[in-house]
Amino acid sequence: MSAERKPRRKPQSKAERRAETTEQILDAAEYLFSRHGLYGVTLKDVAKRVGVHHTLLNYYFDDKQKLFDAVFARRAQVTNERRMKALDDYERSTDGKPTVEGALHSYLDTDLDLYIEGGEGWRNYAALGAQVANTPEWGAEMMDQHFDPVVLRLIDLLRKALPDCEEEDIFWGYHFVTGGLMLTLARTGRIDKLSGGLCRSEDFVAVKKRMATFMAAGFKSICAERAAERRAAQ
Repeated sequence: MSAERKPRRKPQSKAERRAETTEQILDAAEYLFSRHGLYGVTLKDVAKRVGVHHTLLNYYFDDKQKLFDAVFARRAQVTNERRMKALDDYERSTDGKPTVEGALHSYLDTDLDLYIEGGEGWRNYAALGAQVANTPEWGAEMMDQHFDPVVLRLIDLLRKALPDCEEEDIFWGYHFVTGGLMLTLARTGRIDKLSGGLCRSEDFVAVKKRMATFMAAGFKSICAERAAERRAAQ
């Protein structure tokens, strides 16, 4: 009796092969950029990690900057769509009466879930995002390009949740939120050392349990303080 033959795998089309190779290149570049930054990586480094000759990369990407831009944009689109949907869904669920905690949970938790559940690729992207956010020469422009709409959507909800809060305090509050988030995503290991191992940079679950609540208290405190100052000045 002859052994049962396994069905042959359908040959990939040229488009499918190109798409698969592109993903391999993006994954390899993302890993390297997240550790060494834009200027610490060459196309040869990426090719070596993929296991191809470096001339092949020029067939897919004209230069390193184009590759870096593609790496950054790939997951930015995913996280933006998820957060925008979460913020929209949250506002609908509150009949237009959001809370600070609710808005921040929708914005922060939806993103943190990607780093909790998405594996190494998403964690590499998190570290890369932290680098870009802290590079004033060109990073701010990239953050503006990719994330302004979802950030301004959050700001809109915070305005509704804090109607008596000064506009500048809401923007400063967001500034502190994003600063805390970027430091978290960088996973520097500093909190591990300071806490003697009690806290771990890798523990996004612990961050998710605390960050939105902590930041919400800051928004409410500074807004209440400024309101008291205005009353005292009258």
